[in-house]
Amino acid sequence: MTSDERRPVLVGVGQVRGNRERTVEGSREPLPLILDAVRAAAADGGVDLATVDSVFTVHVASWAYDELAARIAREIGAGPRHTVDTTVGGQRPAELLERAAARIAAGGSRVALIAGGEAQASVQALWRNGIDPAQRWSATPGGPPSFEESGLRSDAMAATGLILPTRVYPLFENALRAARGETPERSARASAELYAAFSQVAAANPAAWNPEPRTPEEIGTAGPGNRMVCEPYPLALNAMPMVDQAAAVLVTSLAAAREAGVPEERIVHVWGGAGAHDAVDVLARPGFAASDALADVLDRTLSATGLAPSDLDVIDVYSCFPVVPKLVGAHLGIAPPVGVTGGHSAFGGPLSSYTLHALVAVTERLRSVPGTALVHGNGGYLTHEHALVVSTTPHDYVGDPESRSTARPGPPVQERVDGEEVTVETATVEHGRDGTPAQAFLVARTESGARYCAATAPGDTASADALSLRHGETVGRRVRATTKGEHVVVES
Repeated sequence: MTSDERRPVLVGVGQVRGNRERTVEGSREPLPLILDAVRAAAADGGVDLATVDSVFTVHVASWAYDELAARIAREIGAGPRHTVDTTVGGQRPAELLERAAARIAAGGSRVALIAGGEAQASVQALWRNGIDPAQRWSATPGGPPSFEESGLRSDAMAATGLILPTRVYPLFENALRAARGETPERSARASAELYAAFSQVAAANPAAWNPEPRTPEEIGTAGPGNRMVCEPYPLALNAMPMVDQAAAVLVTSLAAAREAGVPEERIVHVWGGAGAHDAVDVLARPGFAASDALADVLDRTLSATGLAPSDLDVIDVYSCFPVVPKLVGAHLGIAPPVGVTGGHSAFGGPLSSYTLHALVAVTERLRSVPGTALVHGNGGYLTHEHALVVSTTPHDYVGDPESRSTARPGPPVQERVDGEEVTVETATVEHGRDGTPAQAFLVARTESGARYCAATAPGDTASADALSLRHGETVGRRVRATTKGEHVVVES
C-alpha cells in the first residue's frame, strides 16, 4: 500500500474576480490578482506558504512576466526546489496538477502550488481610456502581453484565416451535427439549452463573470447584443476572455496535509489521469466530427482509475464552445456534462486558467457532497487534452503526466480548384456586425477525395451566403468552387 507521504491530495483552493465594472480605478495587473488567489488557497487549506517546495504557473496572456513561478515564490516567502512556467494551453491546469501529483507520488515533493490568472478586462479598460498599461504595471520583469502560438497553428491554417478559435470550433460543431444526423435547428437549440444550464451553475459561483441566469431563447437567438459570430454560434455561445479572474490550488502529500492539521473531510484525493495531443494542423486531421486526443484521454483516465462514466458524480469539461462538452458526452454515452464551474461564457474564460477554476469548484463541491469527479482541460483547437480524476475516496495515484500523440494522417490536399463541384466537408460563415454573411471558411472534398481548404474574400457576401446555414444543412452540400488568388469563389 502506498504510504501517506506519497498520496497526493488537494487541500487548499482559492479564486478571485476583479474589476467586473471595467474601471480604470479598479484595474490591476494579473500578478496581484493571482497572489490574492494564492493567499485564499492557503487560508482555505491552513497551509503555511513558506513550506511550498514546488510552484507551477499557468501561462498569463494579458501581461508578460519573466519567471512568474519564481516571482510568486518570492512574494509568498517560499523557497521552492522546483518551478515551472508553461506556454499557452487550456489543458495546462489539469496537466500541472498531474505533474504535481506525480512528483509527490515519486517522493520529490510534499507541498506544491499551482496558480494562474488573467486581467484582460483591466487591459481593455485602460486602453479604452487612452492609458497604456505599461505606465502603471510592472515592466521589470514584465511588459506588454504576449501570446506564444507555438503548437497552436500551422501555415495552412494561417493561409486560410483559420487561426481564431471563433472560426475553427464551428467547423467541428457543424461536422459533428451532420455526423449525428441532427438538423441545424435542433443542434442550435441543444447548444442554447446547454449554455443556459451553465449560466444557472455560474449564478451560484462567487467568482463568475456573468452570474445572471439566462434562458435558451436569450442565448440562442441572434440579434442586438447577441450577434451571430460564426455559424452556428451567436456571441453567447462563445467564450468570454475579457475577464479579470485568478485561481490557485495547493496539492500536498497526505502526510503533509495531516501535519498541517487539514480536516479529513476537506481533503480531496488526486487519483490521476492522462494527456494526449493531436496534429497541430487542424486541416490535416482525418475528420472534424470527433477528436482522437479527447477520446484517448477519457478512455485512458477511466481505464487507469477503473471507473465507468456512471461512477462519476461530477464531470467538469472545458467549455469554450458547445462542441467540446458535446464531444465528451457523445464519447461517454451521456448528455453533454454541465459540471460545477459555469462554462466559459457565463463563468468567464480566463484563457489557459479556466480549468484551474474548475479544480476550485470541483474541490468545493466534493467537500460538500462527497464523491468522485472527472476534470477535463482542452488546449488549442481540440489539439491538447488532459483529464484526471479527483475524489473524496482515498486511492493510489495512477496518473500519467506525459502527453502522448494521437495524430493520424488526413486525406491528400488539393491547393486549387477551377470551377469544379466540391462536397462540403465542413464550413462556417462569419457574420459582420450588421448581421449579414461577411466571409466563409470552407473545408471540402473534390471528386478525387482530396481535401480543399480556403476562405472566401472578405466582403464577398454571395460566396459566403452560398455556404450559410440560413439555407439549411451545409455539410454534404455540393457547390461550385473556383480559386482566385488567395481566396475561393463559391456558387451554390
